[in-house]
Amino acid sequence: MVTGATGKQGGATIPFLLEAGRSVRALTRNPDSPAAKALAAQGVEIFKGDMSDPVALDAALSGAGSVFSVQMGSHPGDPETEVITGTALLEAAERAGVDQVVHTSVARAGDQENFVDWEEGRWEPLYWNNKSAVNDLVKALGFRHWTILKPAMIMEDIVPPQADMQFASLRERGRFETAIDAGARIDWIAAKDIGAFAAAAFADPERFHGHEIDLATETFTLPEVAAKMAKATGKTVSAVTLSKEKRLAQPWGDVGYRSEVWNNVEGYKVDLAAVRSWGISLTTLDEFIEQNREKFVIGDHQV
Repeated sequence: MVTGATGKQGGATIPFLLEAGRSVRALTRNPDSPAAKALAAQGVEIFKGDMSDPVALDAALSGAGSVFSVQMGSHPGDPETEVITGTALLEAAERAGVDQVVHTSVARAGDQENFVDWEEGRWEPLYWNNKSAVNDLVKALGFRHWTILKPAMIMEDIVPPQADMQFASLRERGRFETAIDAGARIDWIAAKDIGAFAAAAFADPERFHGHEIDLATETFTLPEVAAKMAKATGKTVSAVTLSKEKRLAQPWGDVGYRSEVWNNVEGYKVDLAAVRSWGISLTTLDEFIEQNREKFVIGDHQV
């Protein structure tokens, strides 16, 4: 059973599972949505409901041998949903006798108390503590096999619709306008590769059991990413670092500012050689940008 089936990570996992001949079911709020109908057309069994509905969870998990688990991250405007829904899903999986859970979190979750100035409250505690809490529950419930995937920055974040929330200035002015320093190196992973790791874990539960795997393919600064996008699209793309005052005046305010500055001070610190050691084919950023070049909206003009 796949959660987030119409989203980035669950949606990226399902094609690998279907290609491997696995039976797949998905839980979605709206089975009549185009995305859900597209999944059904591929043979995915659709269950209506969400992770706040225990009856729907029990129905979707009945007879399932494995679960792909993903939840939205927490922020001050929504401090509880991630832990509540993660707990509901995992406890329902335990009730159903699920053998294997592959859960996706974020790189560095669980390491937050080692961040510079953590005790001084410099970083957003809800995001990191809630991610860590769900990870801990995956490990504590006694599933026969479990794996926690920890992606760094997901490449799809630079493509609409996510880019319109995270990097709105790309559409408006063709620029990354953030508090991230020009020299701050960011680890990147394609959602497709998260799906590939998840499918590999489902295919070989013994090999992947008990592992928390940081995920990234390459490391680039935002100016380097902008240059790659410009080369692929023929558009002018740049990256500028905003002052604290200017960044606070933008969407997400203080939460956005602190999350971006975190890249300057801490960062994901993924061991790229360790990722490659699993032997799974990975997507380079150049490949991703070329594959998605027609989806970019830069300077309010479709490429």
